[in-house]
Amino acid sequence: MSSTFRIEGLPELEWTHSASTARYDEQARALELTSAAGVDWTNDATGAPPQHEASSLSFVAPASPFTLQARVEVVGERTTFDAGALTIWRDSDHWAKLCFEFSPQGEAMVVSVVTRGLSDDVNSAVVTDRAVWLRIAFLGGDAWAFHASQDGVRWDFVRLFSLVDGAAPVRVGFMVQAPLGDACTAVFGQIGLRATLVSDLRDGS
Repeated sequence: MSSTFRIEGLPELEWTHSASTARYDEQARALELTSAAGVDWTNDATGAPPQHEASSLSFVAPASPFTLQARVEVVGERTTFDAGALTIWRDSDHWAKLCFEFSPQGEAMVVSVVTRGLSDDVNSAVVTDRAVWLRIAFLGGDAWAFHASQDGVRWDFVRLFSLVDGAAPVRVGFMVQAPLGDACTAVFGQIGLRATLVSDLRDGS
């Protein structure tokens, strides 16, 4: 399988880890990713061994402020913690992900994880629709923000955080995980990369 991948409107993408299963439907302009069994990203705060066997299909982040967004739908039956996610990856100790995840209570939720050594995991809104819009915003410097949306128009604030600068470039992209399951498939549609600064994180823009 090729280590590089092309999607209209994005720089060339590569896998952060070993290549996974990816298919891009040019007519629908949708990216479909399928995970292997038992894969995740986590630097567990309780001391469990870190896990980085999932792989993000990603590109080097622009140096100036931007947003990356997509409508995320997880296809088929879901196992606990199955998710489609937008990701930020610098190295195994500095990364973040914004997930459309299936909870232990059997609910689909927006979940965010920010890792600076250990992972800080936060559950946000329950999602009753079959899909949700997710967005990464780079604000400049070390500052990043996560948002979610029901319609891709009005954005709800999820999280503001920083990732300390380092030697490795930051990569942003798309990932699926199935920590407890045999596989997970997610479709990322209406993908958009925009060179724009989100100046107000809480006004719905």
